[in-house]
Amino acid sequence: MKLRGADILARAFAAAGVRHVFALSGNHVMPVFDAALEAQLSIVHVRHEAAAVHMADAWGRLRGEPGIALVTGGPGHANAVSALYTALAAESPLILVSGHAPLDEIGKGAFQEMRQAEVAAPLAKASWTAQSAAGLAADVARAWREACSGRPGPVHLSVPNDVLDAVIDAPPMPEFRAPPAPVDPAREILEALRAARRPVIIAGPARMRDDARGLEEATGVPVIGMESPRGVNDPSLGKLAEVLKQADAVLLLGKRADFTLRFGAAFAQGARVFSAERFAARERLGRGGWRDEVRAALAWRPPAWQQIRSCNHPVAVCREVQRLLDAPDAILVADGGEFGQWAQACLAAPRRVINGPAGSIGAALPFAAAAQLAAPRARVVAMLGDGTFGLHMAEVDTAVRHRLNYLAVIGNDATWNAEYQIQLRAYGAARAHGCELLPTRYGAVAAAMGAHGEDVAGFEGLAPALARAAAAGKPACVNVMIERVAAPRY
Repeated sequence: MKLRGADILARAFAAAGVRHVFALSGNHVMPVFDAALEAQLSIVHVRHEAAAVHMADAWGRLRGEPGIALVTGGPGHANAVSALYTALAAESPLILVSGHAPLDEIGKGAFQEMRQAEVAAPLAKASWTAQSAAGLAADVARAWREACSGRPGPVHLSVPNDVLDAVIDAPPMPEFRAPPAPVDPAREILEALRAARRPVIIAGPARMRDDARGLEEATGVPVIGMESPRGVNDPSLGKLAEVLKQADAVLLLGKRADFTLRFGAAFAQGARVFSAERFAARERLGRGGWRDEVRAALAWRPPAWQQIRSCNHPVAVCREVQRLLDAPDAILVADGGEFGQWAQACLAAPRRVINGPAGSIGAALPFAAAAQLAAPRARVVAMLGDGTFGLHMAEVDTAVRHRLNYLAVIGNDATWNAEYQIQLRAYGAARAHGCELLPTRYGAVAAAMGAHGEDVAGFEGLAPALARAAAAGKPACVNVMIERVAAPRY
């Protein structure tokens, strides 16, 4: 049977179990759009290439398998690449496929010619350009294995036009799944954790998505997941800094002693610190009393928050939103500067997707759309600031077209508040400038794109607005005016 390279690419993804591709059309990739019909791949067509990568990122985090982003070459590739950084820092498996100028035109000034593999390489685990239609299935299998193996992450593959258009005999499909990584806990680590009075395991983003809770239950050692750029000051981890100063043995599980751990200065002097990529001990190594202390410390929140009531403070907003997340299948998406930090500190859900160690913003709406596709029956709630909303506002249209009925809550303080707070702290109120935004009615903007949209000026209107949005049966955005307050610091 004769197939185009585009057909081989699409069938390779289908053979790997892919059913959805997050894409933005363009000259270079239209053969793949055509091939997707026979391969029965659903195209989730976005409004900006970076959004396609963000969606693939969220899919990878929630499903544990690579999400697939497809964009055109040149400027489309350049737009997409910026989102790879968020996925790389979050250790999220995804594959970015970019169209590319034809191989036989490289160096001649081809249309939208760019050294794409080199551009993406610093932001991906691997990055290369396909050289033939015959090798495309193997390229996909290699990308899949690279994305999933070791510490997961994004992989980039550029596919030239002439490779997609070439017609050859159908090649056999290779094996896509990588064998499971061996787990061999070092004797030294086991003995150190067993001997310690206050051991802890700190898991990086990828290891958090493994059975971290099961590891804690089996060993009795507290397992602490870290995925925020605020590190030891992550407001969702309570008194983490105090816990780490007490710990006498620390296992960094898929986690570096980087800036989030103050390059090791977060640990007590004399603490024994070990590193491992995987750890699967199933024997008791810790003490129940210490684990209870750690859990209480991480759950601690300032008592004064309980006194915040009828005002437009982020704490009060989160208290109303929590009612929507009290479901066994709920997913919380949190993104943005100050408001995103309040959401992470105040809200709990069985699963969550946040902007992650990269500290970037703007991914909330693409994240929420992919989360709703990955878990169609789940209640997906996205918490984001007004600055963040503006970065991918048009993806509301994507959600409407594809019936991805998440609920987005926009905390609107009419400013780039994280940067404004930096100005206040560093330079004083008299020199705080340039970060103002308008109190835009983003609910009306969302409604104009076909979503359910509401704008809430007074806190008393929030609860009924959330109830209407939750029952709308379509993507919903509730824009609530909030106080311009700093993120929690304790």
